[in-house]
Amino acid sequence: MVKPLIGVSTYLESRASWGVWELPAALLPAGYPRLVQAAGGIAAMLPPDDPSHAASVVARLDGLVVAGGPDVEPERYGAEREPRTGPPARERDAWELALIRAALVSGTPLLGICRGMQLLNVALGGTLVQHIDGHTEDVGVFGAHPVTPVAGTRYAAVVPEETYVPTYHHQAVDRLGEGLRASAHATDGTVEAVELPGDRFALGVQWHPEMGEDVRVMTALVRAASGG
Repeated sequence: MVKPLIGVSTYLESRASWGVWELPAALLPAGYPRLVQAAGGIAAMLPPDDPSHAASVVARLDGLVVAGGPDVEPERYGAEREPRTGPPARERDAWELALIRAALVSGTPLLGICRGMQLLNVALGGTLVQHIDGHTEDVGVFGAHPVTPVAGTRYAAVVPEETYVPTYHHQAVDRLGEGLRASAHATDGTVEAVELPGDRFALGVQWHPEMGEDVRVMTALVRAASGG
C-alpha cells in the first residue's frame, strides 16, 4: 500500500544552529513529521515559495498540514497591529494562504495547526483576536487545558470526548470565516477547532497535537488523504 504524501509548511528563520553551523534555515519541529508518520503518512516539508506555485504544489500532494508559528500579520484581516502582536512573517503568510486556498479549491484534505487554523480562518474572510491570556504556560513552555467538541461536527466524530491538549498561543479566532463552524471550545469559550461542513476535509485545531500522544486528528487527515 502506498502511503499518502502529506505536505507540511515550514518556518523560515534568518538564523538557526546545528553542529558547527549557524545559517538561515527552513525548519520544522520534528514533532510534525513524526506525527504524520505515526498516523500512516509520509511527510514532505514545504518551505515558503512564490505563492503562484501553490496550486501546482498542492496538486502533487495527498494532504496538507499548515504548521504553527508566528502571529498572522493583522493587515491580512483588515486590523491595526496591537502592541503585543509579534513581528510579521510575510513570506510565510503569503505562501501558506496560497496553499490553503489551493487546497480548498482542489478539495485536498487540509489540517491547520495553531497558526494554521488562524490562517484558514483568515483565508475565508475571518478575523483574529490579537491577544488572549491563559493559553500559554510560560515563554517556550507548552501548557495543557481541556477542549470540548461540538456535537455533530467532524471533529466530534474523530474525538468525541473532552480531552486535555498541548497549547501555546496568545491569538485566537474572533469572527469566523465564511462557511466555517466552530467544532471545539476551551472552557473560557475560545474557539479551539474550526471546520468546513460537508465532504471536504478542512479542519483547524488551535492546539499542538504534534506535542502530544493523541494521533487521532492527524490519522483522520491521513485517512482522508488516502481516499477514506
